[in-house]
Amino acid sequence: MQNLALTKNEVVAYLGKDPKSFTRADIVRYIVNNGIEMVNFMYPAGDGRLKTLNFVINDLEHLESVLTAGERVDGSSLFSFVEAGNSDLYVIPRYATAFRDPFAEIPTLTMLCSFFDKDGNPLATSPEQTLRKACRAFREATGLEFQAMGELEYYVISPDDGVFPATDQHGYHESGPFAKFNDFRTRCMLYIARTGGRIKYGHSEVGNFTLQGMNYEQNEIEFLPVAAEDAADQLMLAKWVIRNLAREMNYNVTFAPKITAGKAGSGLHIHMRLMRNGKNAMLGADRRLSEEARRLIAGLMDLAPSITAFGNTNPTSYFRLVPHQEAPTSVCWGDRNRSVLVRVPLGWNSDRDMSAVANPLEAPSAYDASQKQTIEIRSADGSADIYMLLASLAVAARHGFEMKDALEVADRTYVDVNIHDEANAAKASALSQLPSCCAASADCLEAQRDIYEAEGIFPAAMISGLMANLRSFSDSTLHSRANADPDLMSTLVARHLHCG
Repeated sequence: MQNLALTKNEVVAYLGKDPKSFTRADIVRYIVNNGIEMVNFMYPAGDGRLKTLNFVINDLEHLESVLTAGERVDGSSLFSFVEAGNSDLYVIPRYATAFRDPFAEIPTLTMLCSFFDKDGNPLATSPEQTLRKACRAFREATGLEFQAMGELEYYVISPDDGVFPATDQHGYHESGPFAKFNDFRTRCMLYIARTGGRIKYGHSEVGNFTLQGMNYEQNEIEFLPVAAEDAADQLMLAKWVIRNLAREMNYNVTFAPKITAGKAGSGLHIHMRLMRNGKNAMLGADRRLSEEARRLIAGLMDLAPSITAFGNTNPTSYFRLVPHQEAPTSVCWGDRNRSVLVRVPLGWNSDRDMSAVANPLEAPSAYDASQKQTIEIRSADGSADIYMLLASLAVAARHGFEMKDALEVADRTYVDVNIHDEANAAKASALSQLPSCCAASADCLEAQRDIYEAEGIFPAAMISGLMANLRSFSDSTLHSRANADPDLMSTLVARHLHCG
């Protein structure tokens, strides 16, 4: 349960209770007592973006109807797999997601919704329900909770003023005035927190450059680990906030995986941890990775090639997954190593109280920092359908617990070197490689689709649709064509600038 004392979500602060405990009566009370004039429903569609339905509240009876019965929508306009002849779906609000819209001039309460079919059942083919099924199956198989959080990277684009230019590709944690958009990022963070997002921190990132008179500055907002279902909601709302605030401030932003050759691309790194009875299960009593953590890693190693079908969904994704750009190409993992696919970040697993050393007046603390330990998969990018990406990771986690040779796979794929260095070429050649294009990603998904479809997690039609979309790009020779035609890269970037 959250400590609500410093919450930025106005609805939570007013009601004084954990959002998971919100009732319809709570929502009505907030609306009536706070002058709310409109209610918005938001829900993710097949293009990976949030859609919005607006309601003007006419009276209490209308409000009760909206909150109880939801509304009917055209599913065929939201999802390619819904046929026009049988397209009606229901959208039902989830009270726990309520927040006051930070952009609306008219006082507006917004909630995320779930889709339901004609029989009143959760729509099994929606990305949100796919994630819920994947997390439930993992929990039932292991007794553990699958938690996640994202590192949301993006570029801010504006005319270059030529003042205090940042050092090219050295923008990591830069301060103003060399970083130009710190104020924009911190406002984004505050607004995301007001929607209920659990933010860890924000900072400027490595990428910064000028191109055709425009300044491109990379930033990152990182979240705290929560249940994977909540992590997906928070990331979706974060992208919505960042884009809306950019529009308000006359900036452009992009989550695209690659802008131009030789410059840092933007990823969507996902951190994961396993929880048992509210305690982090990633470390054992010896403060080393637990068997459960290594089984999770083994599942990610085995399904890594096909996970790209969910996390890297357009041709520019594969211009990012190249050597020497802190993006993975080989299927391996390691400690604190940014050249690997799955990184085990530096953890607080020593018994040294660093705060007491830095602050001599402080008594030693009994704070258990082992709860912070996660693992991070570094392949996905902003083109991902966030719900399906996290669902694929939950499936991979369960797969790791089901693999008889999981611990051997984990041992075999561990590396403690920079895998991109020429001196380590022999080690690299022994590792499997991530696919190099959308077409190859589709082939990897086809080879492993049975694992995703098991337990009815991913519907077969959804998997087939994903493969068809990936193959529609016909990009198997794209890298060589782009090398021969520099304008092709620019065309691709423009086409996919606002992916996801």
